[in-house]
Amino acid sequence: MSRSRPRSDRKPQPIGRRNLPLLLLQARERVLAEFRPLLNANGVTEQQWRIIRALAEQGPLEPREIVARCGISSPSLAGVLTRMEDMALVRRERLEHDLRRQRIWLTPQADALVDAMAPLVEATYADIEARVGRERLQQLHVALDTLLALLGPGAPGGESPT
Repeated sequence: MSRSRPRSDRKPQPIGRRNLPLLLLQARERVLAEFRPLLNANGVTEQQWRIIRALAEQGPLEPREIVARCGISSPSLAGVLTRMEDMALVRRERLEHDLRRQRIWLTPQADALVDAMAPLVEATYADIEARVGRERLQQLHVALDTLLALLGPGAPGGESPT
């Protein structure tokens, strides 16, 4: 005798709004798909590249600042930074006035990687802009900046609600 799961007599309750977290996740994945071949060809992960780019643009940062800027959880960041140190992409220095704190720096090897990848990253952005349109892309940036500002700070690396 086969046992089937009991069917629920409950009628599914439709949710009247589009699933914004899912749409943002799908958009993120499609945009990242444009950059993954470049990252893979240069031997860095998306998280590693976000850290490298943040350090290249901002200069040395403390881990808490990297967490906030790169959307990486603190526990994940510890492992990523260790791997990046092993790859000679970053170095850590303790702050003289507070040895509990540290600052993360790019190495010359990471600087060279940024120099090599920058034109390829720019070309990828130019390709996306050509397909999407400059004005539409600018509108998207404004809309996302506004959304982030209005919703306020969130927990980096957290789970997306549905």
